[in-house]
Amino acid sequence: MSAHARRSGAAATRAVKPAECLQCEIRHLALCSAVDDPDVQRLQALVTHVWFYGGQTISTEGDPSEHVYNVASGTLRLYKLLPDGRRQVTGFLYPGDFLGLASIGTYAYSAEAVGAVHLCRFRSRDFKNLCDELPKMNSRLLEIANDELAAAQEQMLLLGRKTAVERIASFFLHLADQNVKLKRSPVVIDLPMRRGDIADYLGLTIETVSRTLRRLKSDGVIALPESNRVVLSDADRLRELAEEG
Repeated sequence: MSAHARRSGAAATRAVKPAECLQCEIRHLALCSAVDDPDVQRLQALVTHVWFYGGQTISTEGDPSEHVYNVASGTLRLYKLLPDGRRQVTGFLYPGDFLGLASIGTYAYSAEAVGAVHLCRFRSRDFKNLCDELPKMNSRLLEIANDELAAAQEQMLLLGRKTAVERIASFFLHLADQNVKLKRSPVVIDLPMRRGDIADYLGLTIETVSRTLRRLKSDGVIALPESNRVVLSDADRLRELAEEG
């Protein structure tokens, strides 16, 4: 991202280059995987690459949903503000995930960059028209919608029934699964989000998150070589803890 973009708070942008979508490392994970190679040029004609830095807002709940996005790299934090001003983190998006599917006229939640983020941006109207012309994209959208529904149901279970240990164990296992999708180590997990983000997402206090991490470390289930890195020392035990509820 340019220095000017950092100072002004604006996203850095550029148009997509020829054949760039075909060479994308996360295409197999993204919505674009539904586009056959001969049709990729039609997709490329609609894409603009955008970069945001940590804390910068991509979309704001209630604003007109003018764009949708594929996450190319980095992590997004999704959240809603409650009437009393508290923030509820509703999820995180990772490379290959799609932002804006649930939007009907306005964004359903706010999205912020967690560290540096690279997104593929589409105008909502143009993207919808392309989906109407390419049935495979509509089918892939339905798959993504089903995945989002399953994730929402899992989050309801996590918040309503699981203990602090079970919530954090489930969260780490989810991050391990994300690593596998991205062909990264399923044992060494880098945490782009802060402890406060994790606490808001899991419905816990920061103190409870920190205390639970210390307990898991003391029990030999995880190691914490750095504040933003977790090593799953005993993944089998972690899985048992996640399922005890």
